Amino acid sequence: MNNITDLKTVRLSDDSCAVVILDQTRLPAEESYLSLVTAEDIWDAIYKLKVRGAPAIGVAAAYGMYVCSRQIQASSYSDFYTEFHRIKEYLAGARPTAVNLVAALNRMEEVVLDNSSEDVSTLVQLLHDEAQAIRTEDAAACRRIGEHCLSLLRPGMGLLTHCNAGHLAVSEYGTALAPIYLGEERGHGFKVFADETRPLLQGARLTAYELQRAGVDVTLICDNMASAVMQKGWVQAVVVGCDRVAMNGDVANKIGTSGVAVLAYHYGIPFYVLGPTSTVDKQCPDGKSIVIEERDPDEVSEMWYAHRMAPRGVRIYNPAFDVTPYELITAIITEKGIAYSPFEDSLRQ
Repeated sequence: MNNITDLKTVRLSDDSCAVVILDQTRLPAEESYLSLVTAEDIWDAIYKLKVRGAPAIGVAAAYGMYVCSRQIQASSYSDFYTEFHRIKEYLAGARPTAVNLVAALNRMEEVVLDNSSEDVSTLVQLLHDEAQAIRTEDAAACRRIGEHCLSLLRPGMGLLTHCNAGHLAVSEYGTALAPIYLGEERGHGFKVFADETRPLLQGARLTAYELQRAGVDVTLICDNMASAVMQKGWVQAVVVGCDRVAMNGDVANKIGTSGVAVLAYHYGIPFYVLGPTSTVDKQCPDGKSIVIEERDPDEVSEMWYAHRMAPRGVRIYNPAFDVTPYELITAIITEKGIAYSPFEDSLRQ
């Protein structure tokens, strides 16, 4: 098994002057790294999915705020905070559905607000330490999520996953893929079916890529083939990540997740949502309150094709996410434990 953690999804440069990311838009053809120096670089990388996955976005944003704070020319706390807050609000608009982005940015801002008596150089160092803490906490949380989920799985099971919630989406291991990697290390021999996840094909370009690279038994399927493999009895559990969890247990995740949940419910297959507690939005009562990002129609009609594959002028609806209602979810698995219905109670606990 290759060490998947050899791929450094997001990190600081050696001189701490840039955020270095693995450009996920170039995968699987090329492992190419980008150095992001300005707020515009970081916003563009997040919006265009060069870095993606809720936890990885949060880490990238935290590192980004530190890198940008090094560049702020300010002689007073007030001037520093004004510019810091402007950059923070700008980056927050890159991906509105992923709660980790705003959570990480808010943590960085709290450092500035809580240390208003410090000089600018001290504030910058404190921001560095906080960004590193966010990254370290994410890696530790992912491993704990994997351990909790692994307790619900049996060796040799067939698992279906949707989109990419693996090492590429976080600091290490992943969320939905964490139990698969831990199981691979322990000889569990899981057989994984990866949905391609149209229109951005994260399942094909990213999940299949990283699982194959790690030596996992993985089979790529188109999204509309999930029912067929479930019907054949090849899938014993579904594991997916999440971008936002409402307090009633509704979950926003990559478009198509709710359809997989409906199929799993029909076939009596457990449907597990895996994510850190940072994706639980305490201010969001239910899925109706989640803002769903809509993306460029060209992703559907042109992005991966040599020529346009839809008639010009046709209306295209391209939501990036959908909401899976809590009734279809068997459990929500976090680093702090496994939450079962009623989720209003278990998530708070």
